[in-house]
Amino acid sequence: MARRAVVVGGGIGGLAAAVALCRRGWQVEVCERAAEFTEIGAGLTLWPNALRALETLELAGRVREIGAVENAGGVRGRSGRWLSRVDNAEIERRFGFPVLMVHRADLVRVLADALPREALRPSTTVTGVRDDGDAVVVEHDAGDLRADLVIGADGLHSTVRRLRWPTARAPRYAGFTAWRMIAAPLPEPIADGAVTWGRGELFGFTSMTGGRTYCFASASVPPDGAAPDGEAAELRRRFAQWPDPIPRLLAAVPVDGVLRHDVYDLPPLPGYVTGRIALLGDAAHAMTPNLGQGACQALEDAVVLAACLDQTPDIGSALVRYDRRRRPRTQRVARRSARMGALSLAAWPPAATARNLVARLAPGAATVRTMAPILGWRP
Repeated sequence: MARRAVVVGGGIGGLAAAVALCRRGWQVEVCERAAEFTEIGAGLTLWPNALRALETLELAGRVREIGAVENAGGVRGRSGRWLSRVDNAEIERRFGFPVLMVHRADLVRVLADALPREALRPSTTVTGVRDDGDAVVVEHDAGDLRADLVIGADGLHSTVRRLRWPTARAPRYAGFTAWRMIAAPLPEPIADGAVTWGRGELFGFTSMTGGRTYCFASASVPPDGAAPDGEAAELRRRFAQWPDPIPRLLAAVPVDGVLRHDVYDLPPLPGYVTGRIALLGDAAHAMTPNLGQGACQALEDAVVLAACLDQTPDIGSALVRYDRRRRPRTQRVARRSARMGALSLAAWPPAATARNLVARLAPGAATVRTMAPILGWRP
């Protein structure tokens, strides 16, 4: 008889976990409170470690079809001068996969399409998770689901974490707000991606399919802010005088096409599992976006969790193994991402000057080497 799992949360990590378990013969149901399985968002960078996880799910080829390879990138100063450049072809040579830019909604669609239709339960709000003998019961607004395993993949404000990790510290404001948007194709396409550092602000961009450009910006501002005349106007005030192609990109963004979110991360949890319940993705280790590893680490979580369950028949023991493998790594990545956020958004002039000098003196190959512990991951 097939083992049963309930996944709470139908985002990238939850769907990937469901695919991984279905591939191993589990009967899986994914509970998503939204009316459909999609993502509100813009672009997403998939680094080689994420593509290696997707290869384990037999989906890397399909994802490459919907993505655009980023051939080169780097960091510029406020004047537009390059501080450091990275040949992404070297990343592919070294780690076996390119750096790929996809739309979040497209990736969710690929993952959802890899599951049986009956596995997907949209418009399902989970209200409780309780133990019942040798099973876990997931209570939702239309009834109960019994399972051998429950996976909490329901994001930063996880219901599963709140219910079963009641002493966990709440998410904390990381000190900056992020804007995300997609610019329409320009008459002269953008060749390479770049992040431009200012003082307490940054603006980045990279190419997507169809000639579009994914753009993102951050600024050290108090939380819960909103521009009175719209976020597109706010971005023009902040960045319209920044070096090319930033003004052109902003002009190509629809007025209502800017997403603004305060950035939060999650204080480290003492464990990602309890009994037959496991957390993954942002529910376990929400991190700042500065390394582009949030979704990548969720994909890693999914394939490692499935592998541990495959290798160890006892679910409790398998989850302990998953926790030991994933918690140290994801919390290291989260700490490193937070440090990068503090560095890239340095506002004190001497600190920003020193930051730029260090970046300018460091060779591009050194940047690739420092990323090796993250990008070189294998299932």
